[in-house]
Amino acid sequence: MGIEEFGGGQTAQADVLVVTTNDVPGYRVTQVIGEVFGLTVRSRHLGSQIGAGLKSMIGGELKGLTKTLVETRNQAMERLVEQARARGANAVLMMRFDVTEAADVGTEVCAYGTAAVISKV
Repeated sequence: MGIEEFGGGQTAQADVLVVTTNDVPGYRVTQVIGEVFGLTVRSRHLGSQIGAGLKSMIGGELKGLTKTLVETRNQAMERLVEQARARGANAVLMMRFDVTEAADVGTEVCAYGTAAVISKV
């Protein structure tokens, strides 16, 4: 597996800019819309659980689980961007991820931040 399979984030031509910072250099915030989030819950399939159990005996990265988590985070980000766009934002500031176990059946991933309208200075 190549490194591109383990990355995330936005495409270069996204109409909603997502950043982890409070502001964007060269832009000013013209409107704060409010909190937005994207949420998904994924269960692990049996094959990955068996593979992870075997791998944990000898050590090393659990690549199947890593790939699943990247896909899950990307889906949460897509939902975050959809919600921001639907509310009229062109940016999400202070984006963060929250990851928790969901009732022992899967992993909950939430991407959240502040939807805003920004414009070039």
